Amino acid sequence: MAIPGELLVVDDVAGAFAQQAIDAFRTRSLDTFSVALSGGATARACYERLAAEAGSQIDWWKVDVYWGDERCVPHDHEDSNYRLAREALLDRVGAANATHLMRCAEGADAYQLRLGDLGRIDLVHLGLGPDGHTASLFPGSPALDADPGRLVAMNVDPSGRNPYDRMTLTFAGIARARLVLVTVSGEEKAEALAAVARSDALPAAQIGADRVVWLIDPAAASRLS
Repeated sequence: MAIPGELLVVDDVAGAFAQQAIDAFRTRSLDTFSVALSGGATARACYERLAAEAGSQIDWWKVDVYWGDERCVPHDHEDSNYRLAREALLDRVGAANATHLMRCAEGADAYQLRLGDLGRIDLVHLGLGPDGHTASLFPGSPALDADPGRLVAMNVDPSGRNPYDRMTLTFAGIARARLVLVTVSGEEKAEALAAVARSDALPAAQIGADRVVWLIDPAAASRLS
């Protein structure tokens, strides 16, 4: 299998994500904790569960929030990853130490500098698209060939299936993570996950970091050999 990292088949992906995030906060190496968030229906469920279960286990005033990718739409747009995270998590926990939005109008260099100042990212949350993309790293897209020193890039889906220009972490940006959690749920993701297992060429098969954990429910895992 080409899937990189540890595969955990769990009945409750959102619950497993929340526990992994809480554990990562508890075992952090610095006083503060940095997390890069994602988008999509599975991410929404994960963030709602994290907000419900973190309680006093996470001191949100010590959490710095980043994003792994963003659509180039207004931040109050229904397709904005920031809006999703705000509704599902940030508004529910009340506050975070800092939130660093991806702003397409500023270009990738501003976020590149911000991540350069940060150094390591404690937790990066990723998902999986039906074409094998992760973050906004689409098959055949320019950001796949980004220079190793490039942590953030503007990108598009050359197939046209995913609308909007994007800003995204590159593979080098993701690799700065101490922990990557990839959440995959539902039968509709089963073929995509099986395709990643079959092909090293798909973007999601190229994720690398200190530790990569895939949290997969039985339906999504149903086509794995």
